[in-house]
Amino acid sequence: MSSSAPPESAIATAIAPTAETTLRYRVRHSSAYRYGSDIMLAHHLLHLTPRQALGQRVMGFRMDVEPKPSVMTQHQDYFGNPTTYLELHEPHTRLSVKTDIDIEVDKERPDGAIRDTPWEMLRDQLTATAEDGSRAASVFAYASTMVGVSTDLRDFALPSFPPGRPIGEAALDLTTRIYEEFTFDPEATTIATPVAEVLENKRGVCQDFAHLEIACLRSLGLGARYVSGYLRTIPAPGKARAVGSDVSHAWLSVWCGGDAWLDMDPTNGRAGSSDLITLAWGRDYGDVSPLQGVIIGSSIQHLTVEVDVE
Repeated sequence: MSSSAPPESAIATAIAPTAETTLRYRVRHSSAYRYGSDIMLAHHLLHLTPRQALGQRVMGFRMDVEPKPSVMTQHQDYFGNPTTYLELHEPHTRLSVKTDIDIEVDKERPDGAIRDTPWEMLRDQLTATAEDGSRAASVFAYASTMVGVSTDLRDFALPSFPPGRPIGEAALDLTTRIYEEFTFDPEATTIATPVAEVLENKRGVCQDFAHLEIACLRSLGLGARYVSGYLRTIPAPGKARAVGSDVSHAWLSVWCGGDAWLDMDPTNGRAGSSDLITLAWGRDYGDVSPLQGVIIGSSIQHLTVEVDVE
Protein backbone atom coordinates (compact mmCIF):
# COMPACT_ATOMS: atom_id res chain seq x y z
CA MET A 1 0.00 0.00 0.00
CA SER A 2 1.23 3.50 -0.68
CA SER A 3 0.31 6.98 0.43
CA SER A 4 1.34 10.27 -1.10
CA ALA A 5 0.95 13.97 -0.41
CA PRO A 6 0.87 16.79 -2.98
CA PRO A 7 3.37 19.62 -2.83
CA GLU A 8 2.67 21.99 0.05
CA SER A 9 3.66 25.59 0.81
CA ALA A 10 2.38 26.07 4.33
CA ILE A 11 5.45 27.92 5.53
CA ALA A 12 5.44 31.50 4.25
CA THR A 13 8.68 33.31 3.55
CA ALA A 14 9.34 37.01 3.05
CA ILE A 15 11.49 36.32 -0.02
CA ALA A 16 10.58 33.64 -2.55
CA PRO A 17 13.13 30.80 -2.41
CA THR A 18 15.50 30.51 -5.36
CA ALA A 19 18.19 28.09 -6.48
CA GLU A 20 20.75 30.46 -4.91
CA THR A 21 19.09 30.41 -1.47
CA THR A 22 17.86 26.81 -1.18
CA LEU A 23 18.91 23.20 -1.57
CA ARG A 24 16.56 20.61 -3.06
CA TYR A 25 16.87 17.10 -1.63
CA ARG A 26 15.51 13.70 -2.47
CA VAL A 27 15.59 11.30 0.47
CA ARG A 28 14.84 7.60 0.16
CA HIS A 29 14.46 5.57 3.37
CA SER A 30 13.96 1.82 3.51
CA SER A 31 13.21 -0.18 6.67
CA ALA A 32 12.88 -3.97 6.35
CA TYR A 33 11.92 -6.30 9.22
CA ARG A 34 12.41 -10.07 9.01
CA TYR A 35 10.77 -12.25 11.65
CA GLY A 36 11.66 -15.75 12.84
CA SER A 37 8.10 -17.00 12.41
CA ASP A 38 4.66 -15.72 11.46
CA ILE A 39 3.46 -12.47 12.99
CA MET A 40 -0.27 -12.96 13.46
CA LEU A 41 -1.19 -9.35 14.29
CA ALA A 42 0.74 -6.06 14.26
CA HIS A 43 -0.01 -2.46 15.16
CA HIS A 44 2.64 0.15 14.22
CA LEU A 45 3.08 3.92 14.60
CA LEU A 46 5.50 5.57 12.17
CA HIS A 47 7.30 8.93 12.27
CA LEU A 48 8.67 8.80 8.72
CA THR A 49 6.75 11.67 7.10
CA PRO A 50 8.73 14.95 7.22
CA ARG A 51 7.07 17.95 8.80
CA GLN A 52 6.78 21.43 7.38
CA ALA A 53 9.10 23.72 9.36
CA LEU A 54 10.65 27.15 9.23
CA GLY A 55 13.41 26.94 6.61
CA GLN A 56 12.12 23.65 5.25
CA ARG A 57 9.30 22.88 2.78
CA VAL A 58 7.97 19.43 1.88
CA MET A 59 7.40 19.37 -1.88
CA GLY A 60 6.35 15.74 -2.22
CA PHE A 61 6.13 12.51 -0.24
CA ARG A 62 5.34 8.86 -0.88
CA MET A 63 5.21 5.83 1.41
CA ASP A 64 5.01 2.19 0.29
CA VAL A 65 4.25 -0.60 2.76
CA GLU A 66 4.42 -4.36 2.11
CA PRO A 67 2.52 -6.50 2.89
CA LYS A 68 -0.58 -4.40 2.36
CA PRO A 69 -1.89 -3.13 5.72
CA SER A 70 -5.47 -3.84 6.75
CA VAL A 71 -5.61 -0.30 8.18
CA MET A 72 -3.44 2.70 7.23
CA THR A 73 -4.26 6.20 8.47
CA GLN A 74 -2.44 9.52 8.85
CA HIS A 75 -2.75 12.10 11.62
CA GLN A 76 -0.70 14.58 13.68
CA ASP A 77 0.66 13.81 17.12
CA TYR A 78 0.74 16.12 20.15
CA PHE A 79 3.85 17.91 18.83
CA GLY A 80 2.44 18.49 15.35
CA ASN A 81 4.46 15.72 13.70
CA PRO A 82 2.80 13.82 10.82
CA THR A 83 2.36 10.18 11.81
CA THR A 84 1.16 7.01 10.08
CA TYR A 85 -0.75 4.26 11.86
CA LEU A 86 -0.71 0.70 10.47
CA GLU A 87 -2.56 -2.49 11.34
CA LEU A 88 -1.63 -5.83 9.75
CA HIS A 89 -4.22 -8.54 10.41
CA GLU A 90 -2.83 -11.30 8.15
CA PRO A 91 0.12 -13.57 9.06
CA HIS A 92 3.44 -12.24 7.74
CA THR A 93 7.16 -12.91 8.19
CA ARG A 94 8.43 -9.59 6.86
CA LEU A 95 7.52 -5.91 6.86
CA SER A 96 8.89 -3.37 4.40
CA VAL A 97 8.39 0.38 4.67
CA LYS A 98 9.87 2.62 1.99
CA THR A 99 9.56 6.40 1.76
CA ASP A 100 10.50 8.84 -0.98
CA ILE A 101 10.78 12.51 0.05
CA ASP A 102 11.18 15.62 -2.10
CA ILE A 103 12.12 18.52 0.15
CA GLU A 104 13.54 22.03 -0.05
CA VAL A 105 15.83 23.46 2.66
CA ASP A 106 17.01 27.06 3.01
CA LYS A 107 20.79 27.43 2.91
CA GLU A 108 20.68 30.13 5.58
CA ARG A 109 18.41 29.40 8.53
CA PRO A 110 16.54 32.43 9.97
CA ASP A 111 18.16 32.36 13.40
CA GLY A 112 20.27 35.56 13.42
CA ALA A 113 19.12 37.78 16.32
CA ILE A 114 17.66 34.95 18.39
CA ARG A 115 21.19 33.88 19.32
CA ASP A 116 21.84 37.08 21.30
CA THR A 117 19.42 36.76 24.26
CA PRO A 118 21.20 36.12 27.59
CA TRP A 119 20.51 32.55 28.64
CA GLU A 120 19.32 33.48 32.17
CA MET A 121 16.62 35.69 30.65
CA LEU A 122 15.28 32.74 28.69
CA ARG A 123 15.42 30.51 31.76
CA ASP A 124 13.42 33.06 33.76
CA GLN A 125 10.90 33.58 30.94
CA LEU A 126 10.37 29.87 30.60
CA THR A 127 9.86 29.46 34.35
CA ALA A 128 7.22 32.19 34.27
CA THR A 129 5.44 30.73 31.25
CA ALA A 130 5.51 27.26 32.78
CA GLU A 131 3.50 28.57 35.73
CA ASP A 132 0.57 29.72 33.61
CA GLY A 133 0.98 27.04 30.94
CA SER A 134 0.77 29.64 28.15
CA ARG A 135 3.82 28.53 26.18
CA ALA A 136 4.15 25.24 24.33
CA ALA A 137 7.90 25.43 24.97
CA SER A 138 7.46 24.66 28.67
CA VAL A 139 6.91 20.95 27.95
CA PHE A 140 10.52 20.79 26.75
CA ALA A 141 12.00 22.20 29.97
CA TYR A 142 11.48 19.21 32.26
CA ALA A 143 12.68 15.64 32.58
CA SER A 144 11.11 13.11 30.21
CA THR A 145 11.17 9.32 30.00
CA MET A 146 14.60 9.10 28.33
CA VAL A 147 16.07 12.44 29.45
CA GLY A 148 16.60 13.01 33.15
CA VAL A 149 17.94 16.10 34.93
CA SER A 150 20.54 16.19 37.69
CA THR A 151 23.12 18.33 39.45
CA ASP A 152 25.88 16.36 37.65
CA LEU A 153 24.45 17.35 34.29
CA ARG A 154 24.03 20.93 35.45
CA ASP A 155 27.63 21.04 36.65
CA PHE A 156 28.88 19.67 33.33
CA ALA A 157 26.96 22.36 31.42
CA LEU A 158 27.77 25.37 33.63
CA PRO A 159 31.26 26.19 32.23
CA SER A 160 29.54 26.99 28.93
CA PHE A 161 26.97 29.22 30.61
CA PRO A 162 28.66 32.05 32.54
CA PRO A 163 26.39 34.94 33.61
CA GLY A 164 25.04 37.04 30.75
CA ARG A 165 26.34 34.88 27.92
CA PRO A 166 24.10 34.88 24.80
CA ILE A 167 22.17 31.63 24.35
CA GLY A 168 23.69 31.00 20.90
CA GLU A 169 27.28 31.26 22.15
CA ALA A 170 26.58 29.21 25.25
CA ALA A 171 24.72 26.40 23.48
CA LEU A 172 27.33 26.18 20.73
CA ASP A 173 30.11 26.03 23.33
CA LEU A 174 28.36 23.11 25.06
CA THR A 175 27.80 21.45 21.68
CA THR A 176 31.50 21.80 20.83
CA ARG A 177 32.60 20.43 24.20
CA ILE A 178 30.47 17.30 23.75
CA TYR A 179 31.91 16.83 20.26
CA GLU A 180 35.50 17.21 21.50
CA GLU A 181 35.25 15.30 24.80
CA PHE A 182 33.04 12.36 23.78
CA THR A 183 33.79 9.47 21.41
CA PHE A 184 31.39 8.25 18.75
CA ASP A 185 31.08 4.53 19.45
CA PRO A 186 28.14 2.48 18.10
CA GLU A 187 29.04 -0.42 20.39
CA ALA A 188 29.03 1.58 23.62
CA THR A 189 25.30 2.12 24.12
CA THR A 190 21.84 0.77 23.38
CA ILE A 191 18.50 2.49 22.94
CA ALA A 192 17.99 2.17 26.72
CA THR A 193 21.36 3.54 27.95
CA PRO A 194 20.71 6.28 30.57
CA VAL A 195 22.07 9.78 30.03
CA ALA A 196 24.02 9.54 33.31
CA GLU A 197 25.94 6.56 31.90
CA VAL A 198 26.73 8.43 28.69
CA LEU A 199 28.07 11.33 30.75
CA GLU A 200 30.24 9.00 32.83
CA ASN A 201 31.67 6.91 29.97
CA LYS A 202 31.82 9.71 27.38
CA ARG A 203 30.88 7.38 24.52
CA GLY A 204 27.80 6.90 22.38
CA VAL A 205 26.02 7.79 19.14
CA CYS A 206 24.02 10.74 17.86
CA GLN A 207 20.93 9.83 19.87
CA ASP A 208 23.00 9.68 23.07
CA PHE A 209 24.73 13.01 22.44
CA ALA A 210 21.41 14.72 21.63
CA HIS A 211 19.85 13.32 24.82
CA LEU A 212 22.92 14.38 26.82
CA GLU A 213 22.87 17.98 25.64
CA ILE A 214 19.10 18.22 26.11
CA ALA A 215 19.53 16.91 29.67
CA CYS A 216 22.24 19.49 30.36
CA LEU A 217 20.08 22.34 29.06
CA ARG A 218 17.01 21.22 31.00
CA SER A 219 19.12 20.86 34.14
CA LEU A 220 19.85 24.59 33.75
CA GLY A 221 16.14 25.36 33.42
CA LEU A 222 16.24 25.86 29.64
CA GLY A 223 13.97 24.34 27.00
CA ALA A 224 15.36 21.83 24.51
CA ARG A 225 13.69 19.37 22.17
CA TYR A 226 14.91 16.20 20.45
CA VAL A 227 14.94 16.29 16.63
CA SER A 228 15.06 13.29 14.30
CA GLY A 229 15.84 13.45 10.61
CA TYR A 230 18.58 12.99 8.06
CA LEU A 231 22.09 14.27 7.53
CA ARG A 232 23.66 14.82 4.13
CA THR A 233 27.17 13.37 4.11
CA ILE A 234 29.91 15.00 2.06
CA PRO A 235 32.31 12.59 0.27
CA ALA A 236 36.06 13.11 0.45
CA PRO A 237 37.58 15.17 -2.39
CA GLY A 238 37.71 13.12 -5.57
CA LYS A 239 35.42 10.41 -4.19
CA ALA A 240 31.91 9.67 -5.47
CA ARG A 241 28.98 9.86 -3.09
CA ALA A 242 28.20 6.31 -1.96
CA VAL A 243 24.51 5.53 -2.48
CA GLY A 244 22.98 4.38 0.81
CA SER A 245 25.80 5.84 2.93
CA ASP A 246 23.70 8.64 4.38
CA VAL A 247 22.10 7.94 7.73
CA SER A 248 19.20 8.69 9.97
CA HIS A 249 20.37 11.33 12.42
CA ALA A 250 19.44 13.01 15.70
CA TRP A 251 20.20 16.45 17.07
CA LEU A 252 18.44 19.02 19.27
CA SER A 253 16.94 22.50 19.26
CA VAL A 254 17.31 24.95 22.15
CA TRP A 255 14.46 27.37 22.89
CA CYS A 256 15.36 31.02 22.25
CA GLY A 257 12.10 32.77 23.15
CA GLY A 258 8.67 32.97 21.52
CA ASP A 259 8.54 30.57 18.60
CA ALA A 260 12.31 30.68 17.99
CA TRP A 261 14.46 27.56 18.24
CA LEU A 262 18.12 27.04 17.38
CA ASP A 263 19.41 23.68 16.08
CA MET A 264 22.54 22.18 17.62
CA ASP A 265 24.31 19.03 16.38
CA PRO A 266 26.69 17.75 19.10
CA THR A 267 27.66 14.68 17.05
CA ASN A 268 29.33 17.00 14.53
CA GLY A 269 30.15 19.90 16.86
CA ARG A 270 28.21 22.64 15.08
CA ALA A 271 25.03 24.63 14.95
CA GLY A 272 22.32 23.40 12.60
CA SER A 273 22.88 23.76 8.87
CA SER A 274 21.21 23.06 5.55
CA ASP A 275 22.76 19.57 5.70
CA LEU A 276 20.07 18.66 8.26
CA ILE A 277 16.62 17.54 7.12
CA THR A 278 13.96 17.43 9.85
CA LEU A 279 11.47 14.58 10.19
CA ALA A 280 9.97 15.14 13.65
CA TRP A 281 10.62 16.55 17.11
CA GLY A 282 9.57 15.70 20.65
CA ARG A 283 10.81 15.48 24.23
CA ASP A 284 13.15 12.55 23.45
CA TYR A 285 13.62 9.62 21.09
CA GLY A 286 10.58 7.83 22.49
CA ASP A 287 8.28 10.53 21.09
CA VAL A 288 9.62 10.28 17.52
CA SER A 289 10.84 6.71 17.02
CA PRO A 290 10.71 5.97 13.26
CA LEU A 291 8.70 2.78 13.76
CA GLN A 292 7.26 1.43 16.98
CA GLY A 293 4.37 -0.80 17.90
CA VAL A 294 3.13 -4.15 19.14
CA ILE A 295 3.39 -7.52 17.37
CA ILE A 296 1.90 -10.89 18.27
CA GLY A 297 4.08 -13.77 17.11
CA SER A 298 7.84 -14.22 16.75
CA SER A 299 10.21 -12.84 19.39
CA ILE A 300 13.04 -12.96 16.82
CA GLN A 301 13.36 -10.05 14.42
CA HIS A 302 16.06 -8.55 12.23
CA LEU A 303 15.97 -4.95 11.04
CA THR A 304 17.79 -3.52 8.02
CA VAL A 305 17.72 0.25 7.36
CA GLU A 306 19.02 2.05 4.29
CA VAL A 307 18.95 5.82 3.75
CA ASP A 308 20.00 7.74 0.66
CA VAL A 309 20.13 11.56 0.59
CA GLU A 310 20.86 13.29 -2.70
